[in-house]
Amino acid sequence: MGPLLKLINIEKSFPGVRALKDVSFDIHAGEVHVILGQNGAGKSSLIKVLCGAYIADGGSIELEGRTIAIRGPADANAVGIAVIFQEFSLAPYLDIAQNIFLGRERAFTKAGLIDKKAMHAAAKRILEELGLDYDTRTFAGDLGVAQQQMVEIAKALSQDARILVMDEPTAAISDRESERLFEVIERLKKRGVAIVYISHRMKEIMALGDRITIMRDGALVATFLRDEASAEEMVRLMIGRSLDGIPHRTPATPGKAILTIENIKTGKLSDISLEVRAGEVVGLAGLVGSGRTEVVRAIFGADPVASGSIRLNGSALKATPDIASRAGIALLPEDRKREGLALPLPVRENATAASLWRLFKGGWFKPGAAEKVCADLISRLNIATPSSRQIVRNLSGGNQQKVVLGKWLAAGSQLFMLDEPTRGVDVGAKFEIYQLIDNLVKDGAAVLVISSELPELIHLCDRAYVMRDYRIVGHLDRDNLSEKAILDLAVQQ
Repeated sequence: MGPLLKLINIEKSFPGVRALKDVSFDIHAGEVHVILGQNGAGKSSLIKVLCGAYIADGGSIELEGRTIAIRGPADANAVGIAVIFQEFSLAPYLDIAQNIFLGRERAFTKAGLIDKKAMHAAAKRILEELGLDYDTRTFAGDLGVAQQQMVEIAKALSQDARILVMDEPTAAISDRESERLFEVIERLKKRGVAIVYISHRMKEIMALGDRITIMRDGALVATFLRDEASAEEMVRLMIGRSLDGIPHRTPATPGKAILTIENIKTGKLSDISLEVRAGEVVGLAGLVGSGRTEVVRAIFGADPVASGSIRLNGSALKATPDIASRAGIALLPEDRKREGLALPLPVRENATAASLWRLFKGGWFKPGAAEKVCADLISRLNIATPSSRQIVRNLSGGNQQKVVLGKWLAAGSQLFMLDEPTRGVDVGAKFEIYQLIDNLVKDGAAVLVISSELPELIHLCDRAYVMRDYRIVGHLDRDNLSEKAILDLAVQQ
């Protein structure tokens, strides 16, 4: 049978950026077609054209051999296209059921009123198909990142889509939740659903992908069957060069204690004690929901501390975010878009946001000085942007992450708390971030890293604390740091 859907010679440009260059792509019913590429390669632009979020500047789209026009999301939905975006689109003050059926409430309307009981029952059935036992009356804003991602997946599945696009669907969910998702994907394939799958995780790509398309710099580089290329060859095609010779971290002798916390308690955390010294990378491991993010938020002053002590360079610290940032503490949050960036503002304003007090002590903002600092960060971090005046919302996810890191470099921070620093970041940008972390500790900074990718923790960290149920349940030094050791502590036996 021919392709279910074809995109032919698609073009898309933005001011200063040619996002898609003559891209042709097709998807068959009952297959998983993976799109691979670095951040900024054009993957997200391509799927936004497919779902109607962007209108292509040139090219055409065919569905079952018939040319169609997709001028908006309604057109895409009408032909059976559903998308799970990497950036969440849930309404925070609506409950789970309302989010799943948002815009389709008419299906539950009786005598002009919404039958909420029927809506919640239908939402419950979809969640159960994913193996989830969520209370459908919970507001989306009260869910964790992983839970929000699963609701996004449930929302897409509820539309009975013929073509389902998944943009990094496992980036924020646990291995157990990922396995449930993979089971659902297999069921959807058997039903003839075509799945476009974007991911940077080679293991799941090799397990799920029937065909793989590589994109680079807005153009299609190659398309092949899963077994026709190795992971190493795919990486080389993605970045246009080999990753051979990229150095691994060589742990050095740590210096003085930068951060010491003892017996911290918050509304959720219990008796958290840990230490991070100058010149070392310390991991904070555990399953999603174990309390890792709550620890760094408490240190940064974003969440109130009920008892216990926090010491920075030996001095007691009662932090608020402003006090913490001025004292030299940096927090790269798990949700960079909501908590790390001002999306409507340019790169320059974002890159200097945490250091205004340091750069402009007289209280007067000097555009020239800000421009100089931003230009240095763009060069140092290899941020792909046409200029410092580019609106940060228009950057790829990986380049947005670099802007958040750059913001704290400009602030002169000495303690970097990085919550999922490579989430949704391609393999080339990952290595750039690893190199940056290595340079930070070589310069005497202290780094505390949260990551759900165990190989990443083992690669980066000199040692790690492991959490379970909002407590630290173990400490692993470099010699004992392994995936098995982490999981043995993280999972209740």
